[in-house]
Amino acid sequence: MRRFTPAVLAALTLTTALTAVPAAEAAQSAPGRPPVLGIADCADGTCHFDVPAGMYDVTVLLGGDAASSTAISGETWRALLPETAVPAGRQIARSFTVNVRTPEGEPTGPAGTPGLDLVLGGSAPALAGIRVTPARHTRQIFLIGDSTVCDQPGEPYAGWGQQLPQYLRKGVSVANYADSGESTVTYLGNPQLWATVQPQIRRGDLVLIQLAHNDKTTDEATYRANLETLVAGVRAEGGKPVLVTPIVRRWFNADGTLNNGTALLVNGLGVDHPAVIRAVAAERGVPLIDLTAKTKALVESLGVEGSKVLYLYNEKRDNTHTSVHGATVYAGLVRDGLAALHLVPKGAVRVQ
Repeated sequence: MRRFTPAVLAALTLTTALTAVPAAEAAQSAPGRPPVLGIADCADGTCHFDVPAGMYDVTVLLGGDAASSTAISGETWRALLPETAVPAGRQIARSFTVNVRTPEGEPTGPAGTPGLDLVLGGSAPALAGIRVTPARHTRQIFLIGDSTVCDQPGEPYAGWGQQLPQYLRKGVSVANYADSGESTVTYLGNPQLWATVQPQIRRGDLVLIQLAHNDKTTDEATYRANLETLVAGVRAEGGKPVLVTPIVRRWFNADGTLNNGTALLVNGLGVDHPAVIRAVAAERGVPLIDLTAKTKALVESLGVEGSKVLYLYNEKRDNTHTSVHGATVYAGLVRDGLAALHLVPKGAVRVQ
């Protein structure tokens, strides 16, 4: 973890909300004011807020005397704010909304640390102030998926859902319930997964569904029925389902294309997962983000060598799971899909 630059870092208190205040004021509670419920400290590049599960708006003031460049991640390595450069002597404010839950990462994984944890990164991080409040009027994006989507517990692995929050501004929160190793069959059958997600869906929430990589022995009728069950379940709660075709595997033909079943997620039974997803989307009137087509075009354009950095080929000889860089690029494709389909307000999408 990186340490803070000498920018002013105010003490943080939890009263009716978490707000940056002078240290002297934070040390005592004046008569008539709400009692101090807890102290949140920032040190050695980390901030911890003792808050219950929920959604929180975070506003940070970045910059200081020297030129700085700051990124912010939180909870289980979620990218919450992309690296942001600030000239010397300047300060800028940036805001985002973060989902706090238990378990804080994969639903079948460890509980993690209670409360909200934020970590400063970037080449020259500088935090001048911070304010955290319970979020109001927030639209939530739920993610249902596998290891290519989930909040991975640490580098070098990263899921595109883990990188997606940095592309969204305050008012839109990502609740990543993707889980490693899951198929449509296991996701529906595990009470920690679909049965936990469905009751949380509220009217207007988006639910992005990308399940295919582990449906290796699922026949087409079952796979289609499972997708339709998820779609109907989201709609029953007033949410809006969005079907997402799976990212390609980096598996090249001799001619430099990915035109093979391994790369394009056709299982051993001949089930063409992206084709079934496209068909269900068309038949059920579900918005579709064709991530298979988008990632295929990108990987082929980069070629055999250039595409290695998107996956964990260099680290693990892994052509399925993405690096942090690859997950970030693929999250950008999902962001573009959400924007193109007008599924999130234009002002809620962060370009940088």
